[in-house]
Amino acid sequence: MDLYRGSRTSQMDYNPEGRGPKAGKALPNNDERLDSGLDSLKEEEYIEVAADLRRLRLQCAPQCPPEQEGAEWKREVTEDGDTYLHLAVIHEAQDMAIKMIDMSINDPFLNQQNYQRQTALHLAVVTEQPQVVERLLKAGSDPTLVDNNGNTALHVACRTGSLTCFSLLTQNCPDQLPAILQTPNYSGQKCLHLVALHGYLSLVESLISLGADIDAQEQCNGRTALHLAVDLQNPELVKLLVSKGADANSLTYGGHTAYHLTYGRQNEEIQKVLYDLTSRNLRELPDSESEDSEDDYEQDYEEDSMSDDEMYDDIKVMGQK
Repeated sequence: MDLYRGSRTSQMDYNPEGRGPKAGKALPNNDERLDSGLDSLKEEEYIEVAADLRRLRLQCAPQCPPEQEGAEWKREVTEDGDTYLHLAVIHEAQDMAIKMIDMSINDPFLNQQNYQRQTALHLAVVTEQPQVVERLLKAGSDPTLVDNNGNTALHVACRTGSLTCFSLLTQNCPDQLPAILQTPNYSGQKCLHLVALHGYLSLVESLISLGADIDAQEQCNGRTALHLAVDLQNPELVKLLVSKGADANSLTYGGHTAYHLTYGRQNEEIQKVLYDLTSRNLRELPDSESEDSEDDYEQDYEEDSMSDDEMYDDIKVMGQK
């Protein structure tokens, strides 16, 4: 029963009525789905889930005795590893989710991960339910846990651009926040890279003020947020990062500055901004890999063409040729 990876929307780049404000329209992103998948359920599956939730609603009624906190519903999971709390969050049954949270304060149940390694906190951010996010954090949910893509709940908020969830996550976990800001996901991207990649200027500024390293490099290729801004041809983001002290001389693992990435690009404004900030000796493009490969090939060819006598005539053994 696929309760999360469905087709209600391929992107969380909209701001439905009643949801929190967005940082801006996200760029298309097809490498991971962020929807709750309600519409992907088959009719019989939906009926089954609805029945489970109705049964749980009765179990979690206000008159429920204290000993009910150890009830079986905390141990039951679906074939996708979702608990009843996961289901309540996925289907935006906030009253039920909050009741379960209140009955599970500081309980490991709050941090249980499904088979996608998503906690209820991840899903509350995905579905943009700030009330549930706040309740989970105050009840003891761990904001440092990562899903199967290495994303914390804050990484997800940075991808979706949810200002409300972003604020709740950064304000309610001050002790863990420095570590979260330094945590790369499994694509090597930190939170700052994600907001830069999606062009969320306000979140870029917020993360920097919260202590994010403005010159942090993506682990896969060494790009900084400034490199990403040039790749995206986003002059506003380039100017913001420069004004906040981004290092224009930072090199990718391939030896490229952000200025190098302006070559062949149409936005001359970005090129002008970065030209004066880039050291003179770093303005020229580095030697291409093709040239290096050609030199290596020629060297290998020359060695292969040499006779055995030519190759070894100067080898000495115990001082003798």
